[in-house]
Amino acid sequence: MTAALPSLALALLCLLQAGAQVPVQPNLDTEKFAGVWHVTAIASNCSIFLKMKDGMKSSTAIISFMPEGDLALKLVWPLMDKCQKFELLFQQSAQAGHYMGAQEKRDLRVMETDYSHYAILYEAHHSKAEPSTSLQLLTREQDVSPQLLKKFMQLIPTMGLTKDMLALLPKSGE
Repeated sequence: MTAALPSLALALLCLLQAGAQVPVQPNLDTEKFAGVWHVTAIASNCSIFLKMKDGMKSSTAIISFMPEGDLALKLVWPLMDKCQKFELLFQQSAQAGHYMGAQEKRDLRVMETDYSHYAILYEAHHSKAEPSTSLQLLTREQDVSPQLLKKFMQLIPTMGLTKDMLALLPKSGE
């Protein structure tokens, strides 16, 4: 047991450093970024996500910005018999493209976007019960190109996640 503690401490330190070094889209243009996106792929170590990922479908994310720069995120997830709706508000940090959710203790970063086709979001949930990390691939259309999917999959291990934590979300048609 005591032999495993230094390894565990080193692993946690590496994860903390990885979180601190998450890149953010330079000079994020919120006007171009706002609008409707489709969540087409997610990689996460969240236990709830891992239990549900095989039955999930693509969801719709509507991103808007408040006058003071905060990010409002509305998600609509299609479930078997209904749609589940979530609304989250993230406060702008000192860095453009980096947002914090105070109540949920979430760290949201727009890692990369071309505004018209795709965006890659990083989200860390700093919960004492179960901290988690996720990468999300958002696209303006529900279809995702093989090149973009390859790019997304290459980022997964750099965020401390593994390919078995990946869900490619089929079109929902809703």
